[in-house]
Amino acid sequence: MSEKAARQQARQQVAAYHEAELAELVAHVAGAIDQFRDGDLDPFDMDRVLFQYSRAAKELWKYCNLGNVEVAARYIREDPAIDWWERGAFRER
Repeated sequence: MSEKAARQQARQQVAAYHEAELAELVAHVAGAIDQFRDGDLDPFDMDRVLFQYSRAAKELWKYCNLGNVEVAARYIREDPAIDWWERGAFRER
């Protein structure tokens, strides 16, 4: 496989991973919105969910977009799965 083809394949792998993981993060928010509408979450709890989503999505973006795309694709293939939702969790002091 040529270098150009390898980079293109790596970009496709990273893009597919980013899209799938982002969809999971959005699903967390969608579930929280349903709970909020049902009265099971108050506005502050909903705000906390949105804050966690924002942090998690930023961490995911950095993972997928900073550095060499071929290295990112290798990490995605070989490393254990990352819980991006947990990565965005607020840390109590």
